[in-house]
Amino acid sequence: MGGSARRKPDKAPLCKSLLIVPSALAGLLTLAFPHYQSIFLYNLQAIREECQLWRLLCGRLVCLDLKDTFCSSLLIYNFRIFERRYGSRKFASFLFGTWILSALMDILLVETLHHLFHLKVNVLPSGLLGPVFALFVPFYCSIPQVQVTQVFGQFSITNKSLVYIVGLQLLTSSPFMWIISLSGLGSGVLYHRNTLKLQHLLLVPGWMARCCSYVTRPLLSASERPLEAGLGMGATLDIQRQQRMDMLDHQILLSQFAQMRRPQQQQAHLINWSRFFPSLRHRGQNQNYAQPQQPVQASPPNHVDVGMPVSEEQVARLVEMGFSRLDALEALRASNNDINMATNFLLQH
Repeated sequence: MGGSARRKPDKAPLCKSLLIVPSALAGLLTLAFPHYQSIFLYNLQAIREECQLWRLLCGRLVCLDLKDTFCSSLLIYNFRIFERRYGSRKFASFLFGTWILSALMDILLVETLHHLFHLKVNVLPSGLLGPVFALFVPFYCSIPQVQVTQVFGQFSITNKSLVYIVGLQLLTSSPFMWIISLSGLGSGVLYHRNTLKLQHLLLVPGWMARCCSYVTRPLLSASERPLEAGLGMGATLDIQRQQRMDMLDHQILLSQFAQMRRPQQQQAHLINWSRFFPSLRHRGQNQNYAQPQQPVQASPPNHVDVGMPVSEEQVARLVEMGFSRLDALEALRASNNDINMATNFLLQH
């Protein structure tokens, strides 16, 4: 997945559908209809010997293990940033392309193991696991890594650590899951690099994307965030936003108090975000009903130069991640054009 596309940063209908539908089917098959689980079994022996090609479809849609369902759902939830960044059609094309490629690579890997090591694999883990592992490729390549904290002063915990831990848990959930992971990662690399122009060959048609959007939008509209400007309740929204900002300021003060108690050598790397962002409580305020704001005077040692030049390339990268241009400019100015530091602040706030 590469390039820019028209997108709606606050909506991820495809990820919502992938979280709801497969999880619901997995629960029904486990609790209510266990005698139908054989239909969704990823049985390579039946595909190879009995030509049951339909198992390539049914066996790679629904997880039959609830642990796999939970881990894959958690990963899809974290990977929803790609649908917001590139749009639903390009995200669906990535999933579709890697789903096709990983099926071919599953068969290739199983046959290779059989001929080289005489290891016969008849059944692989079921579910939409190949595309989930494939999403680790753009996640590793395009999402910046920001250090959050350290454990025992040696091991760094970043904003991507939890995703990798969940992926490792999914990898170790069954003996042959490593075959699924290898085929998924391989297909992700091929599609992400556009090898043999796979991004053009395995592209979801526009008419299909529009039809799916027409069907899923009414179903998922209840969970979408409504537009605040059309509610006619500006005063109430102002109060709620003010309360959220007050709570955020309180959390920042608590974190600053905890940082003051750390050793002196660690304090050199800490940043007082509330001083860098004096106008934090006015972020995201609707201009239709906003009241004139009084300028906030900051102390000279911590004053942020509003006229500081900011790299447009770094601003574009933050905007592609779903942040507004105003917030991106403010974060980059405060962090002295350090994109990792600015990303860390914007993700935490």
